[in-house]
Amino acid sequence: MKARTLLGHDVPFFWIGDARHLPSASKFALITNPAQAHGIAADVLPVLAYDFFSTATPGIAQATHAADVIAVIARAVDLVTTGAASAVCTSPINKKVLKDGAGFAFPGHTEYLASLGRVDQVVMMLACPDLRVVPATIHIPLADVPNALTAKGLEATIRITHAGLIRDFGLLAPRIAVAGLNPHAGEGGAMGDMEITLITPVLDQLRAQGMDISGPLPADTMFHAAARARYDVAICMYHDQALIPIKTIDFAGGVNLTLGLPFIRTSPDHGTAFDIAGRGIADATSLIAALRMAQDMAAARRGHHGCD
Repeated sequence: MKARTLLGHDVPFFWIGDARHLPSASKFALITNPAQAHGIAADVLPVLAYDFFSTATPGIAQATHAADVIAVIARAVDLVTTGAASAVCTSPINKKVLKDGAGFAFPGHTEYLASLGRVDQVVMMLACPDLRVVPATIHIPLADVPNALTAKGLEATIRITHAGLIRDFGLLAPRIAVAGLNPHAGEGGAMGDMEITLITPVLDQLRAQGMDISGPLPADTMFHAAARARYDVAICMYHDQALIPIKTIDFAGGVNLTLGLPFIRTSPDHGTAFDIAGRGIADATSLIAALRMAQDMAAARRGHHGCD
């Protein structure tokens, strides 16, 4: 509700779910189609109703709702792919509850959305006004990263990112910085050779095709203000290499988005926070940023298609 009030009418959105799950003091209006969200007052939440199995208890994970949560995500994707809405902004989910309650077969939102979009590979980007980062490997143990990094996978990550910056951010000539895996980007092989044997050949190939790519660069000198001014996105080799900088720069306002889908998807860059659910103290900053970014990406994508 706070997000709706702060956004006003400049970012029209609606919520899909069971109105019984909203706080008791919530002001909401039931709608039957997305277009009706435009006419709802700024302090009223438009709700496209989806009846869940039962009411919810704030802060309590309920496996009986798992199938309904999964269905609501699919419903949102269907509305976007049919043109009834412009983008999907997902709230955090509890993956264990979905697995326990409905046999959810995906590691998380991203993989499920890729399945719904019928694409084989997508890219997770974290973005805030001062930085965009993409981890080439995501939720795997650090010890598994060297084996998980492949030339094919790194190339696909960079290509999807490059295309996404053009289509969804309106950057006609994206500047891409790529981090090395090892300290000091391997220091010429003294601290590891994956920069020489794997990363550099991929970057050279893509540079030869016209992409503006720098690297592999030492990760410890990539994220101060002057360095960030030289690129539009940083491709990192593993999860924390990407997420520590952006969460340090803008912990509350970061946005998680998925590139490579046939539709736009953003999400707040945080988890479910069951420990503060129902207490009225949650920070809506990231959700607001995710909604605004979804709108901006939709506008960029419309502009891009208009130029095709």
